[in-house]
Amino acid sequence: MTLQIVAGTVGQRLAGDITTALGIEAGACVVDRFPDGELRPAVAGIAGADVYVVQPTGPPVAEHVVELLLLLDACRRAGAARVTAVVPYFGYARQDRRSRAGQPVGARVLAGAIASTQVHRLIVVDPHTPALEAMCPMPVEMLTAVPLLAQALATSVTSDAIIVAPDLGAAKLAEHYASLLHTRVALVRKSRESGSRVRAEELVGAVVGAPAVVVDDMISTGGTVSAAVEILLDHGSAPDVAVAATHGLLIGPATDRLSALPIQRVVVTNSTGQQQNTMPIFEVHSIAPLLADAIGRLHRGEPLDELLVHT
Repeated sequence: MTLQIVAGTVGQRLAGDITTALGIEAGACVVDRFPDGELRPAVAGIAGADVYVVQPTGPPVAEHVVELLLLLDACRRAGAARVTAVVPYFGYARQDRRSRAGQPVGARVLAGAIASTQVHRLIVVDPHTPALEAMCPMPVEMLTAVPLLAQALATSVTSDAIIVAPDLGAAKLAEHYASLLHTRVALVRKSRESGSRVRAEELVGAVVGAPAVVVDDMISTGGTVSAAVEILLDHGSAPDVAVAATHGLLIGPATDRLSALPIQRVVVTNSTGQQQNTMPIFEVHSIAPLLADAIGRLHRGEPLDELLVHT
């Protein structure tokens, strides 16, 4: 089977970097848009191929999800021998459980929708919930960008720095960063007041005088990061804070919130496939080499090993 990369509209730049790394040409794909907003993608030249569809599902999530589903179906109907969905940022992953009656489990719904296209495999990067794999009928490869971001942070992280998990859900993530950067870990316990407002209630760990690095899987509105930074400063951490997250959504008030605090660096990846913030404190590191490595190994039938989240 030949290897083909097909890009959705939001994944074109990322897919271009992946094809360059792999030394191949991108597959032909055109996405038409009807006046009422309906999308109709068309692919060509992929019959009998091993196809990887690159389409992050960042904002606007619903539109990009629909385009992903249509692209996967188009590839199957065009005769692809095998279709893999490459979804670096997996929208709806935060909806992995119901917080009250009457709510859906959004991550499970999306997983089922992707499975309905008869996709062979799903590739994601640092998903919000490790339970995503259990929700998906197809095999899921959960890659991690933590080594990439830790390498970027290493240029400024000193031996007395402390890695901070801004909530309980990020504790294992913080431990992964700390193991790579050879530092200590602190933990913030938070409560969520709304979709964009968070209150930090408790800090576990000694942070007095220590440079802090707040790590999370994503930055959306910046509420969680802001609350963590504020409680760190209240407990005497050094005022030169760094922030790292795989997915830099940076929605709504995020830029203003982070700019109002003594944050020296915000290190993210290009996992959403969209234009990132151009402020000096924001650094964007490409996951194209990571994805190209994973795609190449899967195409050749080789194990992913150290590329995966659990390692």
